[in-house]
Amino acid sequence: MSILPKSVTNLIEEFARLPGVGPKTAARLVFYLLSKPADDIERLGKAVSALKKDLTQCGVCFNYAEKNPCAICANNERNKKLIAVVEEPLDIVAIEKTGFDGLYHVLGGVISPIHGVGPEDIRIDQLIHRVREGKVKIEEIILATNPSLEGEATAMYIHQQLSSEPVKITRLARGLPVGGDLEYADEATLSRALEGRKEY
Repeated sequence: MSILPKSVTNLIEEFARLPGVGPKTAARLVFYLLSKPADDIERLGKAVSALKKDLTQCGVCFNYAEKNPCAICANNERNKKLIAVVEEPLDIVAIEKTGFDGLYHVLGGVISPIHGVGPEDIRIDQLIHRVREGKVKIEEIILATNPSLEGEATAMYIHQQLSSEPVKITRLARGLPVGGDLEYADEATLSRALEGRKEY
């Protein structure tokens, strides 16, 4: 029998289902909320409740948006001939901070046979259709998937599918982080850094 009220244990269980949140962190979050005024908790509840109600998916890039097409795709000042292909919508947030002015294509995952995810389960066909049939002629596709095994496999598959199209296909450069020490870099990172070296 639990010594905690049912409402508390229910919320702890719900928080613990979130990625990266274990039972102890979930309990800390719940007890933090218990220490806050009722208005704060009500605002949080309304924000969570409205999350999916006020969102749609952009029919062009498949990012989350308040209207279709999204603000990025509808912006005529963006370079519509340049598309960065990303795994998830959160990747767009990171790239936007760099000042990137092109458009995006959200795959919705990566090819991962071990998890039963094939090319048909993510939005590769939609990307190919955008390149072949789009209103604007795409000049460059930047494959901005993560440098994981699955991200590399996905990038390679997309490259193969688009290799016959008259479009430049590039991959994000990888290498040493700013402030990193050579002695702590792994072999693969150093190899990528050497391959991607530029004239100074």
